[in-house]
Amino acid sequence: MRIVIDADACPKGVKSICIELSKKYNLELIMVVDTAHELKGDFKVIQVEKGDDSVDLEIMRISTKEDIVVTQDYGLATIILEKTHSVIHPNGFIYNKFNIDSLMFSRHMSAKVRASGGRTKGPKKRKANNDAEFRETLINLLQNL
Repeated sequence: MRIVIDADACPKGVKSICIELSKKYNLELIMVVDTAHELKGDFKVIQVEKGDDSVDLEIMRISTKEDIVVTQDYGLATIILEKTHSVIHPNGFIYNKFNIDSLMFSRHMSAKVRASGGRTKGPKKRKANNDAEFRETLINLLQNL
């Protein structure tokens, strides 16, 4: 079992939680970033060239049924949902076949509004409890392996 993180835009607190829990549960931790980011630590870093979806493509390439993937990218989550053990959002919810369609529809509608010159609200600001919710979700997954 491994934890694979889409680490380009992943919050620091979530990365720290993954580092801590990967050590506690003796799991390999892989953080995937592009060359605009530099990470160092007691984990594996895969650095890919900058480019549209280069990190996503690498995660798709390396992910297996044994992986828990952390990403806030709905598109990536959709593609790897059936390929991996679990896909978790940094806010602590698990992507699944019941919520992914509505998440993708919402993303599509926002893109349509922006394409027609409209404005949409950006992502909600992270709350103090988001890290706690993420930790609890990840621990539950790891304890139920």
